[in-house]
Amino acid sequence: MKRIQLLSTRLANQIAAGEVVERPASVAKELLENAVDAGATRIDIEVEQGGIKLLKVRDNGSGIVKDDLPLSLSRHATSKITELEDLEAVSSLGFRGEALASISSVSRLTLTSAVKGQSSAWRVQTEGRDMQPVVSPSAHPVGTTVEVRDLFFNTPARRKFLKTEKTEFGHLEEVVKRLALSRFDVNFNLRHNQRTIHQLKAATTQQEKDRRVAQACGPDFIENAVCLDVESAGMRLWGWVGLPTYSRSQADLQYFFVNGRVIRDKLVSHAVRQAYRDVLYNGRHPTFVLYLSVDPATVDVNVHPTKHEVRFRDSRTVHNFLFSTLHHALAEVRPGDQLSSATPAADSRSTVVTGTAATGASVGEFKEQEQIRFNQPAASQSIFGSQPKVPIQPPNKHQVAEQLAGYGKLAEAADEIIAAQSDVVASSDESTDEHSEPEVPPLGFALAQLKGIYILAENQHGLVLVDMHAAHERITYERMKQSYQAEGIKCQPVLVPESVAVSQREADCAEEFQTLFTSLGFELLRMGPETIVAKAIPTLLKQANISQLVRDVLADLMEHGTSDRIQAHINEILATIACHGSVRANRKLTHPEMNALLRDMERTERSGQCNHGRPTWTQLSLAELDKLFLRGR
Repeated sequence: MKRIQLLSTRLANQIAAGEVVERPASVAKELLENAVDAGATRIDIEVEQGGIKLLKVRDNGSGIVKDDLPLSLSRHATSKITELEDLEAVSSLGFRGEALASISSVSRLTLTSAVKGQSSAWRVQTEGRDMQPVVSPSAHPVGTTVEVRDLFFNTPARRKFLKTEKTEFGHLEEVVKRLALSRFDVNFNLRHNQRTIHQLKAATTQQEKDRRVAQACGPDFIENAVCLDVESAGMRLWGWVGLPTYSRSQADLQYFFVNGRVIRDKLVSHAVRQAYRDVLYNGRHPTFVLYLSVDPATVDVNVHPTKHEVRFRDSRTVHNFLFSTLHHALAEVRPGDQLSSATPAADSRSTVVTGTAATGASVGEFKEQEQIRFNQPAASQSIFGSQPKVPIQPPNKHQVAEQLAGYGKLAEAADEIIAAQSDVVASSDESTDEHSEPEVPPLGFALAQLKGIYILAENQHGLVLVDMHAAHERITYERMKQSYQAEGIKCQPVLVPESVAVSQREADCAEEFQTLFTSLGFELLRMGPETIVAKAIPTLLKQANISQLVRDVLADLMEHGTSDRIQAHINEILATIACHGSVRANRKLTHPEMNALLRDMERTERSGQCNHGRPTWTQLSLAELDKLFLRGR
């Protein structure tokens, strides 16, 4: 066996670089975090060949004094912390003091900096096997510029693992986007191969923040996102969460920040999935840009060299806060909220585009459509004026009984809907001279039923299409959940108690969370070091695989400190019952029934998606309809 010897400074730094420097994006992350920690308000990033040939980061931060420049390229040298107490409550992005030393060991690095009041700027480079720093005077404004050239030039094996220039720049651009979303008060400029890619100006107002998020995540995200800002128990969660209908095939549009630091955490991912579980289509991933602010002393960021992982002191409280906040935010989304951002200019029928011939009703090509009177019998309404009236066949007794059974609650509200519509039309007739229009609900009023599947309705923005079965399925499901929660979870004893073989750790967990299992309708007894017996189970889960369910719940409790698998199984059963009990295709609905369904959708939580995550309605604005028929061209 060889004798123990001390590694050279360069080799030690290259070993450390294996944990910190994976690709040019890793270098950009470390340099950008240093610039932000220095108080910079403007950061310029210049990249060549995806960052492999050149990566230059320039900021206007506080800079580094001349005497500290040699230390800046040494391992375990940092200005962020000085003692153990600082490590227990880190507020800066960087703190390990390894980044610059690691980067300089696998590239040609030059650091130039100037501080306010200093006569000139100074430059530092490292040379030789022992990486001795060499300081020389230079010209530079207040701030710092770090220039990294020829990454991995002295470690060919690492360079072989790099991807194409386009791929490497894509990763680097993602790093810039993440930091730009983390710090709205900083200007970011990104150039690649002498071409400007991003110019992100500092954002202070909500509108400017929305614009930056749209630049980083795309305009479609901000148009299909809900803003939230909630504080509780010393924690604050704010940001944007995408609507369930705006989901992705992969988890590529998910940004979560803890005290300004972007992280990837299992606990956070589990809480978000749990909040979206009831409304997200199978296999899809939610989208969000969320910021969690907590006391730095309650979170440990010194978990991994890349600082992408954190550990919460009270993980269960954080998990419950995230889940309840997101769950409530998604439940509160109503059709009116989704339509509130529609531009009134798109609904104007009198706009004439300059330079094109005016067409349509404004120049007399078509007769103006008359307003449909909802207080008149359906048979007397004629949408096209000259259309012949079609006699309506009266339903038989069986059809009447079926309609009453399936739509009992909706039929009760039919008279109120008709009365409300009559009042709207009456008030409209009284104010005709004042050119005022009646107030139209978000989903409007029903016009007709298409193929016994879809409801066509008219609102202020245009045409609304509603999936009749999907909408009623969600309404029934939410009512069943409320009723079930009001009555409580009922349990029934098992004729033959079921024995569940578990590990000793799982058995200990079952004893610790005995109260939780009891509240969920389970009666579990420990019969041995690795044996649990289920003596009672929830009534709705009598057909479920109890052994597997108990093991899954215990796994969640040990991993996250909480579990909702039992409630999820109960909800699945309720969803199935609601699906079979909802109105089916080819079911003919009257206008009062269709309007009652629309009003219930406007009042029901998560009515934008059915129990399986499919959308229940969509909006076609007048601008979109005009585009289909080439009107105004």
